[in-house]
Amino acid sequence: MSAGFKNLKKAGPGRPKGLPNKATANAREAIARFVDGNAHRVEAWLNKIEADEGAAAAFRCFSDLLEYHVPKLSRTEHTGDKENPVRVEIGWKAPQ
Repeated sequence: MSAGFKNLKKAGPGRPKGLPNKATANAREAIARFVDGNAHRVEAWLNKIEADEGAAAAFRCFSDLLEYHVPKLSRTEHTGDKENPVRVEIGWKAPQ
């Protein structure tokens, strides 16, 4: 187990929840090395895409590449239940 995952608990057989499998970890590491080692080339490619297809296309390519280097965070929705829905109150407190 890698040093960053010492406190993960196993619920059963297999790897602990939250620990990526070796193939995923290796792929992310390889992509990170590729991006880091080719940053100047990636920038040139993005500039070429921008010149040929526009800034939006270059941004989409960059976003697609970045997705493999920086993991996405999953969304969480807090709704409560029918009897106790989540309630957010916002108010102003008078300065003292």
